Amino acid sequence: MTESGAVAALRFVTAPDVQVEQLPWGPHEWLCRPGLTDARDLLLVRVRMPPGTGHAFHRHPAMEEIIYVVSGTAEQWVDRERRLLGAGDIAHIPKDVVHGTYNAGDETLVFLAILSPAIFEGPPLVDVSGEAPWSTLRP
Repeated sequence: MTESGAVAALRFVTAPDVQVEQLPWGPHEWLCRPGLTDARDLLLVRVRMPPGTGHAFHRHPAMEEIIYVVSGTAEQWVDRERRLLGAGDIAHIPKDVVHGTYNAGDETLVFLAILSPAIFEGPPLVDVSGEAPWSTLRP
């Protein structure tokens, strides 16, 4: 705590500090974001996506993103291009470009998502999975 009683932002984030958010496509373990760290330009989240799940087509109007696969197999879409990514592979998603990440394997897919900036105006994401052509790209 600071002298004013506010919680000080962390410079080092260890396992007990991680902020976990439960989402339909798997738990999100926030490692860097405002309120946890002093980040203004970076967000870092580790996602553990169970088999058969995915983060359906969406876009981030104000942020660009890098997805780094730690383990498992990702079916990664960036716009209308699809690739299977494994450990050590990345996808770069420019600002406001539609993308989706799906677990294409039998084990939990673990990936890091790095987004920038951390502070912005407007919605963090817009779901477009029910709109054409995105609603027809995957069976």
